[in-house]
Amino acid sequence: MGRLFICYLEGRVYSCKACKAHLAKVDELVSKSFHCRHGKAYLFNDVVNVKSGPKEDRLMTTGLHTVADIYCNKCLQVVGWKYEVAFEKSQKYKEGKFILERAKMTDADDERRTEGGLPANHLESDGED
Repeated sequence: MGRLFICYLEGRVYSCKACKAHLAKVDELVSKSFHCRHGKAYLFNDVVNVKSGPKEDRLMTTGLHTVADIYCNKCLQVVGWKYEVAFEKSQKYKEGKFILERAKMTDADDERRTEGGLPANHLESDGED
């Protein structure tokens, strides 16, 4: 096995939830209107620190597509998929783009909300009730 090469992105980024490897810049986000088995999914023009699995045809809610699952280079978790071919004319815009599953990633806002180990909705009392 060779040396692991991880790309670090500047600015606001989405990262792998499991290992914090950078996956995509916020600027590469195309749409937040996608869904997957685990809930929400986001469409990106480009991603980093992933490798593709084998291509396979999948029947999705928007029709038949040839896709390849994408895995985080650092922790090897499935983080989404790449659209290779869209068979429906109206879906061709997806070709060459990537889906990242929201449940498998975190962003800068998520990190800020949980700094210090506090949950996002945590409110501290000043003790003077």
